[in-house]
Amino acid sequence: MPSYRIRDAAELLGVSDDSLRRWADSGRVATSTDSAGRRVVDGADLAEFARATATPVPEVGPIDRESARNRFVGLVTRVLRDGVMAQVEVQCGPFRVVSLMSREAADELGLEPGVTAVASVKSTNVVVEVPKS
Repeated sequence: MPSYRIRDAAELLGVSDDSLRRWADSGRVATSTDSAGRRVVDGADLAEFARATATPVPEVGPIDRESARNRFVGLVTRVLRDGVMAQVEVQCGPFRVVSLMSREAADELGLEPGVTAVASVKSTNVVVEVPKS
C-alpha cells in the first residue's frame, strides 16, 4: 500500500501542508515515519479521511459555457469487484467520481483504496458548466 509524504497528502486533499500537520498533531489524521524518518500518511487511511471529510459541492447559478473534457486527480477510496466488473470510487478534493470498468482493467491498474488515480471524464458522460458572471 502506498504512503504519502505530508506535502503530497495535503495536495491531494486540497489543503496546505500546515493544515495537514495540525490535523496529524491533533490526532485527526494518523501518520507514521518512513525509512528516511519523514512523516507519512498511509494511503488507505488518507483515502478514508478524504471520503469522510469531503464537503458538499456549492450550488451555482445559470450556466454560460460548457467543457467537453475534464481530468480529476484524486485518491481511490473504494473498489468493489465481482467476477467481471469493478466499481471504482475516486475522491478528487470535494468531488466523488465513480467509474464502472472491467475487473481486469481495475486489476491491471492496481486500483485499491489509497492509490492515486486520475479520473478522465468525457463530455458524452459528464458535462462541466460555468455559471454566468
